[in-house]
Amino acid sequence: IPSVSSIVPESCLLIVVGLLVGGLIKGVGEKPPILKSDIFFLFLLPPIILDAGYFLPLRQFTENLGTILIFAVVGTLWNAFFLGGLMYAVCQLGGPGLNHIGLLANLLFGSIISAVDPVAVLAVFEEIHINELLHILVFGESLLNDAVTVVLYHLFEEFANFEQVTIIDIILGFLSFFVVSLGGVLVGVIYGVIAAFTSRFTSHIRVIEPLFVFLYSYMAYLSAELFHLSGIMALIAAGVVMRPYVEANISHKSHTTIKYFLKMWSSVSETLIFIFLGVSTVAGHHYWNWTFVISTLFFCLIARVLGVLVLTWFINKFRIVKLTPKDQFIIAYGGLRGAIAFSLGYLLDYEHFGMRDMFLTAIITVIFFTVFVQGMTIRPLVDLLAVKKKQETKRSINEEIHTQFLDHLLTGIEDICGHYGHHHWKDKLNRFNKKYVKKCLIAGERSKEPQLIAFYHKMEMKQAIELVESGGIGKIPSAVSTVSIQNINPKTLPLDRVLPALSKDKEEEIRKILRTNLQKTRQRLRSYNRHTLVADPYEEAWNQMLLRRQKARQLEQKMNNYLTVPAHRLDSPTMSRARIGSDPLAYEPKEDSENLPIITIDPASPQSPESVDLMSEEPKGCSGLPPSPEEDEEGLVMRVKEPSSPGTDDVFTPGTSDSPSNQRMLRCLSDPGPRPEPEEGEPFIPKGQ
Repeated sequence: IPSVSSIVPESCLLIVVGLLVGGLIKGVGEKPPILKSDIFFLFLLPPIILDAGYFLPLRQFTENLGTILIFAVVGTLWNAFFLGGLMYAVCQLGGPGLNHIGLLANLLFGSIISAVDPVAVLAVFEEIHINELLHILVFGESLLNDAVTVVLYHLFEEFANFEQVTIIDIILGFLSFFVVSLGGVLVGVIYGVIAAFTSRFTSHIRVIEPLFVFLYSYMAYLSAELFHLSGIMALIAAGVVMRPYVEANISHKSHTTIKYFLKMWSSVSETLIFIFLGVSTVAGHHYWNWTFVISTLFFCLIARVLGVLVLTWFINKFRIVKLTPKDQFIIAYGGLRGAIAFSLGYLLDYEHFGMRDMFLTAIITVIFFTVFVQGMTIRPLVDLLAVKKKQETKRSINEEIHTQFLDHLLTGIEDICGHYGHHHWKDKLNRFNKKYVKKCLIAGERSKEPQLIAFYHKMEMKQAIELVESGGIGKIPSAVSTVSIQNINPKTLPLDRVLPALSKDKEEEIRKILRTNLQKTRQRLRSYNRHTLVADPYEEAWNQMLLRRQKARQLEQKMNNYLTVPAHRLDSPTMSRARIGSDPLAYEPKEDSENLPIITIDPASPQSPESVDLMSEEPKGCSGLPPSPEEDEEGLVMRVKEPSSPGTDDVFTPGTSDSPSNQRMLRCLSDPGPRPEPEEGEPFIPKGQ
């Protein structure tokens, strides 16, 4: 019935089916089965978590890991203690039926009911097709808050047996959170590496390849649960670590088997969980207390909203892409509870928790409210608020190239700025992976294959399979057998269509040049720091040269003579200095040039900013007599600079002799020097002044 399934989520319909089945079983006088915690945690939950971890969108997950951890750890702790404290106050004020419930029991109840459930989130969010950011934030929180839930649950359960809780017990409980979470991740990583290493040697027996993936993942979950570590985090870590190496080693058929078997297995588990929830609701023992149940529901919603608003205000101070009010509403509204809370409540012991039935009733009420009310209304609210939906687009080679280019670019920018951020550590990890890990865990030539080429092969294979499934290759006559098809010699292409094939060595060389140069250019650069900048030794010299040039210009504006351009082709200032420095004898002296303004060139240091100096302040034309035509045609004379004595001005020093050793060259006074000036095209003294 499409009209019903478009309004009501699948999880709600399955719970309704469970309620009907449970009522039917009870109606005929039989006792309905109850969802036992062992069955749930050992057989129904692992397939769903493995499917989520193995196909986790790793890029979005790692880019938002900080936000997810804050929501998962701080948010869950806030929910548990806020809810537990308020429920303790309600129990103290709620009358004789609730007075006997202590603080530890309420905190235990708060830790059970506070965690967002990954099964319920997956069931609802997959149907509304929310955008990747919101999906990974809510789903990532539901996966990673398992460690907090496990620690708080076992902590308060143990504290309930103690006569007195000391400060040392609280400190040990705080440290156990790190042991449980990091221990679970470590167990998952170890089994993921073992699975990847095993898949390296399965090329001759492809049938058992999928089995190793399931076997090692389940072993990781059981090993973590055995030591009271986080089994969910172990499964996620195992799936994330093994996937890139396993997929490089196994065949395409094994990959397809793993993909569809995991999807089917998780779908079956999800269906059974929600049906059993409905059946257990009918079959279980319930104790209804209006005050306790309504307070639990109300405070759950208040704690979630307050937690999301406060944490998002803090997170947005550090995020580049801010979480908008619409995003905050969806995150708060998407905090669904599910079967994990029910199973943890079912695990409680009657001896220490006599109020277990009331706890279970309140938990089932919260689960039904979040799954039915919030799950059914979140789709119209997403449409009403115009929240961005997920866009189904196929990845292309172009997108992959630009993604890798931007990763390299951002890593280089971080290195130049001296900031060791997300991209820097990601790049370090990628280098370590390529240099050491891939060689150990991937067999054959695939270990040396660049990421772009591997992605291209994957896309090519996928496109070929889609082409075959759609029948796009063309119809082959049924009379021709597959053996005869293989024996047909393919037609050789015409010579003009044959593309020049690169050898393997040449390909590797090209790849190596491109990849290493793109990545290793930045290694030669030092981190920028304003405190360690080296002073420019020429900076003071440039300033002195500019001041002297201004003085020279002011002097020349008083002159009435005209500057003439030499008849031969002018060289650039740099070439002229180089030519004089290399062969000063090539320029013969002119006669009667002792009264002309002289520019000296120091051949020893043609690149020095002080290589151009005015020797004669006053030309002959400044004495009141008009300049003769010969002098006008002669222009300026250049001489080799003599070493200046200490204490004299090396800029405005008149020439002392006119010996043949003083070499001269016609030159314009508008020498721009080592750096081009803004007025480079203007002469010192425009003609006509």
